[in-house]
Amino acid sequence: MLVTNKELLRKAQKEAYAVGAFNIQNLESLLAVVEAAVEEESPVIVAVTPSAIKYGGLNYLAGLVKTAAEVSPIPISLHLDHGEDVETVKKCLEAGFTSVMIDGSHLPFEENISLTKRVVDLAHQKGVSVEGELGRLAGIEEKTVAEREAVLTDPIEAEEFVRRTGVDALAVSIGTSHGAYKFKGEPKLDFERLKQIRERVDVPLVLHGASSVPQWIIEKATKYGAELAGAKGIPEDHIRKAIALGITKINIDTDLRLAFTATIREVLATSPKEFDPRKILGPAKEAMKEVVKAKMRLFGSSGKA
Repeated sequence: MLVTNKELLRKAQKEAYAVGAFNIQNLESLLAVVEAAVEEESPVIVAVTPSAIKYGGLNYLAGLVKTAAEVSPIPISLHLDHGEDVETVKKCLEAGFTSVMIDGSHLPFEENISLTKRVVDLAHQKGVSVEGELGRLAGIEEKTVAEREAVLTDPIEAEEFVRRTGVDALAVSIGTSHGAYKFKGEPKLDFERLKQIRERVDVPLVLHGASSVPQWIIEKATKYGAELAGAKGIPEDHIRKAIALGITKINIDTDLRLAFTATIREVLATSPKEFDPRKILGPAKEAMKEVVKAKMRLFGSSGKA
C-alpha cells in the first residue's frame, strides 16, 4: 500500500514514535527494508537519493518500490531524499513518488524558502508531501560558537520557514552528520534547540545523519579487511530522547551500507570458492534486514502498521 509521508508522520507525531526512512540502491536493499517492515508490522519510508537514481535508474527503482507496495500489507512511502533541484523533483513526481524532499539548506534563507515553496506548489498539486531542510549537517564538535550557530537550525527561522513554505515536514540540524564518522569526541546533540523548535513548529520533524554505526558491524567489517578506525555514530539513547522531544522521521543509510559491506567481506573471505551472486548478496540482504528491524523497534514503529 503506497501512501504519503504526511499520512505516516502525522500518525507517528500523534502517537509519539518515529518512522524510519531507509535508503535503497538495489533489489537487495529494498527487500531488506520491506521484509523487515512486514515482519515488524511497521510503516516504512523507502528513500531514494539522486545518486541512487543515477546508479539504479529512476523507473527501475520506482517500479521495484511500487511492486513491493502492491504486494505488501504495510503502508509504504516512496520518498526522494535530498532532492537537489526542481527538475529532479518533477521527474520523481512523474514516476509516482509519494513524497519528495528538496534540500535548499546550503542556500541563503530567502533562497531556500523560494526553492522549497516552488516544490511545495508543484508537489501538492499531485497530492505528494514535501520535506524541507533548514540548517546544515556537519561535524560540529570542534567549531566555535558562532560557526555552530550558523550550522544548526534556528528555532525562530524554523517557524517562519514552515509558515512561508507550507512544507509537510522539516529536517532540522541539531548536531548529527552524514557518514560513519560523526564525532571525534563524545556525541553532542542540542536537545534544548530541538525542544524549542518543537514548541514553535507544528509539522513533523526529521532527523538526518542518525545512523548509530553499531560496533558489532564495525568489528565484523574490520575482521575481514575493512579500514574503519574511528567510526562512531549516534547513541541509541540519544535517538530515544530525540523521539521523545518530537522527532517523527529518522533517516538511516550508513548502517545499512556497513552491514551490507561487512557481510559481503565475510562471505568472500570464508567461502573463497563461492561465485553465485545470490549466495553472496543473500546474506548481505539478511544483515541489512536485521539492522532495519532493530531500528523499527528502537523508533517505536513496530506494530504500528
